[in-house]
Amino acid sequence: MKRFRIVPFVLWPVLACEHTAGPAGSGGGGGGTIPVVNHVFIVVEENTDYASVTSSSMPYLDSLAGAYGLGTQYYADTHPSIGNYFMMTVGDTITNNDSYNQTVSSDNVIRHLVAAGKTWKAYAEDLPSVGDTTVNLDNGTYASRHNPVVYLTDVHDNATQAQNVVPFTQFASDLSGYTFPNYSFIVPNLCDDAHDCSLGTADAWLQTNIDPLVRSSAFQQDGLLIILFDESGSDNTNGGGRIFWAVVGSKVKKGYQSTTLYQHASTLRLTAKVLGLTSFPNQAATAPDMSEFFTP
Repeated sequence: MKRFRIVPFVLWPVLACEHTAGPAGSGGGGGGTIPVVNHVFIVVEENTDYASVTSSSMPYLDSLAGAYGLGTQYYADTHPSIGNYFMMTVGDTITNNDSYNQTVSSDNVIRHLVAAGKTWKAYAEDLPSVGDTTVNLDNGTYASRHNPVVYLTDVHDNATQAQNVVPFTQFASDLSGYTFPNYSFIVPNLCDDAHDCSLGTADAWLQTNIDPLVRSSAFQQDGLLIILFDESGSDNTNGGGRIFWAVVGSKVKKGYQSTTLYQHASTLRLTAKVLGLTSFPNQAATAPDMSEFFTP
């Protein structure tokens, strides 16, 4: 059953994107330079159409997009969830079976990060324990299908790398000293990602847990945050339907709205490229750059 609650929220200098349009992007996807930063954060929400997010259901998230960057023509790749998560990290859908119970040996972002000497963590809310890489696990609050790194042989079969899969409780501790790794993949639980609960619940979770990151001076100096949905709720356009995608950071054009069509392989390419990586796995190697979101 859906649960609804009303929470206070703080508006950013530019109001929600549905009400205050920033400068529109061109169709080419260019016009800026992808910066190199020390920390990139990805937060993935669940199963919602673009219009549902921008219709005042998530005022905090809308205010972030209005203040920073919004992809108005961003589309998921497939249905159901799992293939989209793999596209964000592997550059291939791998499977459309949410009950997939095999490991994945394909090239992936973790392999590229480790090869480049970069650090990473997956912060998963309600993960049973540090290093838990069980696949096809759904304990009612945590679902491994929303934590794609645990399927990768680079993590699943490597005890050292598996220690980078941590409960979300570690996030607050790492924020307090800003001891984050270079790459952070953030997995809210099945309620807080709007899979089982309301968009209002997901928005409140973002404001409580992610807003302190956005407001930190260290993040504003060298961080980039992407908040997106895995797939739409009722749309099959371009495979997985039109979804909400926002990018936050000091190097993002303020109030920018892109009209370029992007999908998850471009997000994978961006999250690697902003960390200085020069090679990208599978479809990310040829995916459109998202440089238009950044200042020249």
